[in-house]
Amino acid sequence: MNSIIKVNQLRTVFDERVVHAGLNLDIKQGEIYGLLGPSGCGKTTLLREMVLLQKFHGGEINILGYNLSTINQKDSQALRGQWGVLFQAGALFSSLSIAENIALGLVEYSDLSKNMIDEIVAFKINLVGLKPADAHLFPSQISGGMKKKAALARALALDPKLLFLDEPTSGLDPISAREFDALILKLRELLGLSIVMVSHDLRSIYDTLDRIAVIDDKKIVYEGNLDNIRDDTSEFIQTFFKANS
Repeated sequence: MNSIIKVNQLRTVFDERVVHAGLNLDIKQGEIYGLLGPSGCGKTTLLREMVLLQKFHGGEINILGYNLSTINQKDSQALRGQWGVLFQAGALFSSLSIAENIALGLVEYSDLSKNMIDEIVAFKINLVGLKPADAHLFPSQISGGMKKKAALARALALDPKLLFLDEPTSGLDPISAREFDALILKLRELLGLSIVMVSHDLRSIYDTLDRIAVIDDKKIVYEGNLDNIRDDTSEFIQTFFKANS
C-alpha cells in the first residue's frame, strides 16, 4: 500500500516543554491507524498538526503528497478539502440545525445549488444512520451518539479521502460505542477511506484498527499491528494493554 501520511523527526515545543522529540510514523492508504499513548503525550496535538490547526517546530509532515512544512495558502486550502475531521465533542454549531451543520462546508466551499446541497446532506444523514427527521433538530435536542453521527456526516460532506477522528467513542455508552465502531468499518469499505484515530477505548482499538502508533516519552515507542502488542516492553503498553486484558 502507498503511504498517505509520513511524519519524519517531528518536534513540537510548548513554551519550554517538549511534546514531540523526533517522532516518526508512516500511515498507509486505506488503513485505519490509531494514535495511542498516555494522557498528555501529544496524541491530539499530533492530529491537530496533521490537519493544519497547529504549527510544529521541526521535522516534516507529508500528507497526500504535500509537505506541511512548506505548503502555501492555496495548497493548504485545497488539502483541507481532501480530509474530514471529527472532533472529540463533535464541535457542532449549536445555533444551526443538523442539516445546516452538515451543509456548512458545501455552502462555503462549493458552487453547488441549494437543491444539490440538500440532496447531499440527505444522503450523508442516511449514510451515518440518522433518520431524515433528524435533519431539522438542533444539537441540544439530540443524544451524544446522534451528535457523533451528525459530526461524522459533516466530516464526510465533501467526500474526503482521509478522515481524522479524535476519541470518536468518548462519552458514548457501550452499545452506542460499538455501533459507532461498526459504522466506521462500514464507511471505510464503502467509501475507500483512510482513517487516523486517537482513542483510549480498548474495545474500539481491537475492533477497528489495522495498525497503531504508541507515543510515550515524546517519541513513537511502538508502530505496527496488535498481534504481538502484549509482548512489548514499553511501560505504557504493559500498563495499558495488560491491565485491560
